[in-house]
Amino acid sequence: MTAPFDRAPSVLQNTQLSFDSLGTPLSEVTFVVVDLETTGTRAGQSEITEIGAVKTRGGEVVGEFQSLVKPEQSVISPFVACLTGITHAMVDDAPSIRSVLPSFLEFSIGAVLVAHNAPFDIGFLRSACERLDYHWPAPTILDTVTLARRVIGRDEVRNHKLSTLAAHFGTEVTPDHRALSDARATGELLHHLFERFGGYGVTTLEELSTVRQSGWAKRQAKSHLAKGVPAEPGVYMFLDGTRRVLYIGKSGNMARRVRGYFNASENRGRMAEMITAAQEVSCLPCAHALEAEVREIRLIGELAPPYNRRSKNPERNSWIVLSDELFPRLSVVRSNSALERSPAPPLGPFRSRKSAQTVKELLDTLYPVKRCTTNVTKRSLSTHRPCVSSQVGQCGGPCAGVTDADDYRTSIGELFAVLAGDLSTLHRLGAERMQRLASESRYETAAEVRDALRAAVSTAARAEEVSALRRVPELAAAAPGFDSGWDLVVIRHGRLAGASHVSARRGVAEALTALQSTAEWVPSPGPLPQDTDSLPEETCLLAAWLSTAELVSAGSPDDPGWSLPTTGANSHARASGAVRLGDPV
Repeated sequence: MTAPFDRAPSVLQNTQLSFDSLGTPLSEVTFVVVDLETTGTRAGQSEITEIGAVKTRGGEVVGEFQSLVKPEQSVISPFVACLTGITHAMVDDAPSIRSVLPSFLEFSIGAVLVAHNAPFDIGFLRSACERLDYHWPAPTILDTVTLARRVIGRDEVRNHKLSTLAAHFGTEVTPDHRALSDARATGELLHHLFERFGGYGVTTLEELSTVRQSGWAKRQAKSHLAKGVPAEPGVYMFLDGTRRVLYIGKSGNMARRVRGYFNASENRGRMAEMITAAQEVSCLPCAHALEAEVREIRLIGELAPPYNRRSKNPERNSWIVLSDELFPRLSVVRSNSALERSPAPPLGPFRSRKSAQTVKELLDTLYPVKRCTTNVTKRSLSTHRPCVSSQVGQCGGPCAGVTDADDYRTSIGELFAVLAGDLSTLHRLGAERMQRLASESRYETAAEVRDALRAAVSTAARAEEVSALRRVPELAAAAPGFDSGWDLVVIRHGRLAGASHVSARRGVAEALTALQSTAEWVPSPGPLPQDTDSLPEETCLLAAWLSTAELVSAGSPDDPGWSLPTTGANSHARASGAVRLGDPV
């Protein structure tokens, strides 16, 4: 039976083995399966609210540990309280992590720690030890997510979440987002996985530690492809036997990054498949990391490599527009013609249609805009039948009795303002809706409103940055780079037109002047957001970099320089503090 995974070669495979070197049978290893509940997802900022652990040996439970933990500074949000069932009242009399952690460390001493998505739980425990100056014992760690991915394919389960795997194996304990219950379920899952691995001859802890993703050995055999890759900033491309580009990446040190694809740290499934098919690595050296990032975005958008996910098919970006009708409605579109006909500026681009649809549904909820897709004309107005949404007051057009087109447009004036960049009413109405949902204990719906609001604001802010930078005919800028040198760029209408690097600050002005004379020509953008050669992702990247630049010139004696927009969606954005190139350096 062929194993669906690889094993790293053992240093002992060509030597005479002794009884001591055969490994520790899994039945003789003590495991402590741990699960945490926390106030958030960031170990350095959020805190532990509950620790649950189960100690097993030989398939038998030999001990359990459980304790609520009172957060010292963090707050348990309503969403987390709804998800876990842990409230402030429950932890008010609980001990602090300062008291609980030593007890847990003593409980788990000498054991192998196991967790589902171990980096999360172990990260919180290690962070707490560092903060409290407790010794972290650095135990052996097993991650049941990683183990499950090695022997359970997507043909068996749709994902590798604990709840999905527990249901798949029919564990006696059902995970319920409480620490001890989840630890018990993970413990059962661990032994089901041991049975799977046992069928492939993996019966010791040492063998389990050598299990690698399928294709790992084949990747190792391709490590010669990394030879000759320069150790400098640039873009690297993996090519197959027909020189078709399979994957494009960028790095400040291409040699180090490319070597990483051939070792065990690279565990993405599609990368193993890509490396197996690759026959060559082609490199494009760049002046600095910014140029490498820009050229990566352009090449991915142009070539659409099959193994890249980000930046592909930029023409398929989604936008939210108002339809060109007597009673306009919101819709999610991709075509340029729909953008041209919109009576208000489009909102976007969104990185996915799903994200755009989520924001559209939020806007439909907050503003009295027509929802039905029926195109109502003056002729059909008298015979128009209300849609289903009108029965629950969710259609603000003719279905709600609005028969005057001017009155309708006045009623959605705030929506027009949002699309034009004024998000004040969106913030207010969104906050009111979240408070109302929270008061009704509908925390998950409130979280959906929060996420949609964040997506709308971030997209509007990004569009504002892009629009502002595209209006500038030329920018010459410099920022500190690697090896104590300076990275230089020339930006024209939001597009990188030239890039270079100098080793000393005293040569910046002269080098920028020379770069401006050789930079590529970029045409002025058209009236629509997509009427330009520059990609929104590229322009956003350049705008972010300009906020760190120390020397910026707009190429005109009367121009004060560049800064990020400070109104509209970017009202809280930090200005770049640009200084003129002619200032003393």
